[in-house]
Amino acid sequence: MMNHWHSLAVCAFVCFLLPGFADAQDSAGKPLPGICKTQPDKGLFVAIDGGKGGYMVPYTESFERTNISFEMIPVPGGVVTMGSPVSEAGRSEDEGPQFTVKLNPFWMAKTELTWGEYNTFMRSYDVFKKLTSAGIRQVTDGIRADAVTVPTPLYDPGKTYEYGDDKNQPAVTMTQYSAKQYTKWLSGLTGVQYRLPTEAEWEFAARAGSKTAYSFGDNPTELEQYAVFAATEGAAKVGSKAPNAFGLHDMHGNVWEWTIDQFSPKGFEGRAGKSFTGFEATHWPTEADSRCVRGGGWQDTAQRVRSAARMGSVDEDWKDEDPNVPLSPWWYTSDPARMVGMRLVRSATPLSKELMVKFWEIDAEAIQEDVDARLQEGRGAIGISVPELIKEFQRKK
Repeated sequence: MMNHWHSLAVCAFVCFLLPGFADAQDSAGKPLPGICKTQPDKGLFVAIDGGKGGYMVPYTESFERTNISFEMIPVPGGVVTMGSPVSEAGRSEDEGPQFTVKLNPFWMAKTELTWGEYNTFMRSYDVFKKLTSAGIRQVTDGIRADAVTVPTPLYDPGKTYEYGDDKNQPAVTMTQYSAKQYTKWLSGLTGVQYRLPTEAEWEFAARAGSKTAYSFGDNPTELEQYAVFAATEGAAKVGSKAPNAFGLHDMHGNVWEWTIDQFSPKGFEGRAGKSFTGFEATHWPTEADSRCVRGGGWQDTAQRVRSAARMGSVDEDWKDEDPNVPLSPWWYTSDPARMVGMRLVRSATPLSKELMVKFWEIDAEAIQEDVDARLQEGRGAIGISVPELIKEFQRKK
């Protein structure tokens, strides 16, 4: 069961028995964070099968003397109705027809990923180059599947950072591929499987038990309490607005957030009234265009930050001002991409290696060609992310 969610009654959800849940371990054999065998006395928690499977609790992942520090919030399993009814004000055609998805519990980051965290990842370029030159931890064909690719520093940071690059502002303008590589890099450092959310997971977390246009209801006059929207000065620092009933900040507005799913302007065509379980509903990408982002950004209207609002990436338009050829597989350069960021998710129990490949790796030939070309030209780096590298990202005292 789920308790202590801001004293707000949330709609019914489904608890699942997860064998071995409370004894789960990371890749190094250490107990996974965020799991208690006994019921907590207070605070947020999600009980599995009445507590027989353990209790998911919030936890903070941080590395000393780095800008990497984030809190993960447990989200209960349950059923989400995807999209919006035809009667909802501001509805777009790509938000329907509606269908349902039953989800297992998962953790989601309390806030969007920050520049402090993402710029630490960007330092991997120098780290990987140094290791390659020293002949340390070389990426050979046998371990290439475990490698992470990172780009050179931004070619025009002044333009990208026009709206600020404070370490507590959400990181933006990365491609979905680069966002996926961040999650793979972080997973390598921590031994914990971090990834992007599916579209169904994202919408379930954004709604937080609601069936209204926003997590708090239908009245947009209340939106100012929960969202950064209709603004011109850029994204606010993460967590500046009130959280939803699950304890998640900025699910409405601030920046759009990547999901793993392919986007179609035809919406959920062919799914009307159907029910899916877990990843059955995931629209795994097969083309460079178009990937789905959710939640709306700081410049958007109230209608565009509703729980059901969707947008698809457009590679050529979003890279219009990229002076490099081939265009970067890691960076976007043009609006609205400067309002696109990401948020971390972790499943309640570790996923299979085959499934994590789908969350982390290249899934379209065009992206592979661009990555290969950039690496051959020296405008990117490749390496293996392991816990031993954490010291490379720590700031000098």
